[in-house]
Amino acid sequence: MSETSAEDRIWTVPNLLSFLRLLGVPVFLWLVLGPKADAWAILVLAVAGFTDWLDGKIARAFNQMSRLGRIIDPAADKLYVFATILALLVRDVIPWWLVAIILGRDLFVACFIPVLRKSGYKALQVHFLGKAAMFNLMYAFPLLFLASHTGWYADIARIVGWAFALWGTGLYWWSGVLYGVQVRRLVTATKEE
Repeated sequence: MSETSAEDRIWTVPNLLSFLRLLGVPVFLWLVLGPKADAWAILVLAVAGFTDWLDGKIARAFNQMSRLGRIIDPAADKLYVFATILALLVRDVIPWWLVAIILGRDLFVACFIPVLRKSGYKALQVHFLGKAAMFNLMYAFPLLFLASHTGWYADIARIVGWAFALWGTGLYWWSGVLYGVQVRRLVTATKEE
């Protein structure tokens, strides 16, 4: 009987944190769109952001990186961003054009998938710029959500939230363009072999 390699592990602390983060997506949507329990929804987003940071730290520190982790961690991030922009759009917290720009980038990158598969590649490695973009966006949305309320914190949250949103969206598109360059290089290298 062969031993399971470290890459094939499923039951790791980072994977558990990513699964818990995934379970928080419908909870967040329900809190924002159902009872409009905004404080709880912001808490769910904050915990999701913290566990996103924590699972990466644990994975690297204790050598618990896995194939599954490389799939579910970015998937959880994307689901949170999608759920958050959908909920905030419905609640009139963010404008439609911001949603269109963010989703447009995802459609742009999705166009590379058939090209990659045709050339024999499964997926691209997530790079630092994409992670930086997600970091900015995951902080932008709770702040913009706070900015939609009244209180002493609303103006500060609006300024900082929009700064994170604009930087995050710019980095998100920049990472998408870099993915396009990476795909072109991989396809060119495959054709030359």
